[in-house]
Amino acid sequence: MGFRLEGIFPAALLPLLLTMILFLGPLMQLSMDCPCDLADGLKVVLAPRSWARCLTDMRWLRNQVIAPLTEELVFRACMLPMLAPCTGLGPAVFTCPLFFGVAHFHHIIEQLRFRQSSVGSIFLSAVFQFSYTAVFGAYTAFLFIRTGHLIGPVLCHSFCNYMGFPAVCAALEHPQRRPLLAGYALGVGLFLLLLQPLTDPKLYGSLPLCVLLERAGDSKAPLCS
Repeated sequence: MGFRLEGIFPAALLPLLLTMILFLGPLMQLSMDCPCDLADGLKVVLAPRSWARCLTDMRWLRNQVIAPLTEELVFRACMLPMLAPCTGLGPAVFTCPLFFGVAHFHHIIEQLRFRQSSVGSIFLSAVFQFSYTAVFGAYTAFLFIRTGHLIGPVLCHSFCNYMGFPAVCAALEHPQRRPLLAGYALGVGLFLLLLQPLTDPKLYGSLPLCVLLERAGDSKAPLCS
């Protein structure tokens, strides 16, 4: 289920670094729009008072701790080991995220109940969210298989919940859109270039899910090497 000490430090750091590289453009955008400089921002981030305030905020706890931990535990650590022996790793990576996407449909009920928008726009938003969460779920399933750890997907999930979906339209209208769009493109390019090297199973020790498949007779799973 991804709870082990072997290779835990690279499993925590490298997938998060890879995800932050993908979000290079949004991180640049956040930095450009932030009224404080880097030194002041670091002081705020590292201040014990700021963390104490976060830890008493139930919405922050839900989005940054509880949801990432429980969702990755259910949809990656529990579901993937059950599906993979039946379907193989490849189909399992793309099947789990479908359940993950459907699990977010409760937002439709909330929006319809409080009439936050028209019915058509609510369902379009739901389709978009399902697509986004399904792609993200496939990515974290890939990380879980390649690293054999749950901590990487949880940290990446928490980071993405904080960042939200990249504000590409705002970037196109930004006063500094040229360097910003270059950051978006560079982030995507570096992510694709580093995806395989930074998730190389050799960095993380033995992979429990791959061992499980070997025992089931599938010794040629490409994601395990």
